Amino acid sequence: MDTVWILGDQLHRQVGALRPHAPGEVRVLVVESRAKFASKRWHRQRAHLVLASLRRFVLELRAEGFEVDHRVAASMSAGLAEHQAEFSPTRVVAMRPMSYDGERMLERNGVTMLPNEQFLCGPDRFAEWAAGRRTMRMEDFYRWQRTRTGVLMDDGEPAGGRWNFDADNREPPPTDGRSWPEAVRDPLDALDARVMVDVERWCPELFGAPPDGTWATTRAGALARLDQFIDEVLPLFGPHEDAMLRSEWKLAHSAISPAINLGLLHPGEIIAAAERAYREGRVPIASAEGFIRQIIGWREYVWGLFNLWMPEYRESNALAADQPLPPAFLGGATELACVSHTIGGLEARGWVHHIERLMVLGNLGLTAGVRPDAMVEWMWASFVDGAEWVMLPNVLGMALYADGGRMATKPYASGGAYIDRMSDHCRGCRFDPKKRTGTDACPFTTLYWDFLARNEAALRGNNRMGNQLGSMRKLKDLDAVRERAVEVRDRLARGTI
Repeated sequence: MDTVWILGDQLHRQVGALRPHAPGEVRVLVVESRAKFASKRWHRQRAHLVLASLRRFVLELRAEGFEVDHRVAASMSAGLAEHQAEFSPTRVVAMRPMSYDGERMLERNGVTMLPNEQFLCGPDRFAEWAAGRRTMRMEDFYRWQRTRTGVLMDDGEPAGGRWNFDADNREPPPTDGRSWPEAVRDPLDALDARVMVDVERWCPELFGAPPDGTWATTRAGALARLDQFIDEVLPLFGPHEDAMLRSEWKLAHSAISPAINLGLLHPGEIIAAAERAYREGRVPIASAEGFIRQIIGWREYVWGLFNLWMPEYRESNALAADQPLPPAFLGGATELACVSHTIGGLEARGWVHHIERLMVLGNLGLTAGVRPDAMVEWMWASFVDGAEWVMLPNVLGMALYADGGRMATKPYASGGAYIDRMSDHCRGCRFDPKKRTGTDACPFTTLYWDFLARNEAALRGNNRMGNQLGSMRKLKDLDAVRERAVEVRDRLARGTI
């Protein structure tokens, strides 16, 4: 009898190697690797989510009638070897992992790999799209995806007459005191308690609050969150998707990325639900298009680049960044209100939305010159939706410009003015976003100008940076700014700012 090996981020009955089989036709293997849990400083909710979701999926497969060999082992390879010694399967079949090292591990162990079905555009098709292109802009890929799938298309033209409504979705935080829909939560049970006992025992370093039911650990829970998002949240999504508020942790974001990345939801069903809501007049086009672009565009684009550029991409550090991860990112005290709030949200939930990731955490890492490998490792372990394929392109390419512009057309660096415009964090913060020198100057503003000066040679050939570099050269106090930046970077590294 064949064995179907289900990995921990492939938790969908109708996707992958198990899809065509009925109970009795194959045996299922599930391995919990102690080495994996011991490998990083995990957020408690991240470790719990992975383990609880896996164990609930095992229960669902057994209830359906499958024979499941569910074992705890020193490593994934050890678990496979133990299974083979006990059952002598004809062959072991698995869906291709979303991890580069995971794929190499399956190859070494002679596992038959089937194509990964958790995306709408596989690596081979993405490579065909990318072949011969001088640049691989996400917008071009997104339009290609829309055209070939027919999503949000009317007679060969984009629905609403435009491909992209992003210009309509950049409004600052609302000031009308509106309330935002509450997150769906599931009550914790005895399985969750047992999972946390093992998590605390297996992981030598943990941080963050314990789970509170925010993150779905079953497909039913994930579908409930998707339904609530489509019905109550998506209509509000578009205009303020880039806003940040101290009083609201997710605003109108879906917060379903953990479920998608574990396989509890499939991108196709998510996109179909969002488009259906638009077609029925329940969601404006700007909100529907903006959300669908994140799924069919950005998520698939990141997956394609990961497969196209690995493994060399891991070593990217085009700007020679050499600073350590700021202690503030690890929970240390900081006077930066936006950083304090963002890290507080991360501690509480293992998740913050994309603008907080990019324009607070990523922006500070970029302008301070934090080592890319340190940033990737930290974000991979800290976020409930973290994975290597997610974090490498998003951190190296988008946030830190460590690939020298292979992915992003410009560095996403900004001073405090952007954060002041798109959030309410600067009110009451001891730093002034308008100042670039002096003890009360916003570190984001100081570091922004220093980043341009420090990397002028590397950025000079980027035509999207011409205005910024020109403005930097005109600063009469640039020497003072750069002197202040040395102090800021040092204090960030020591955790005293």
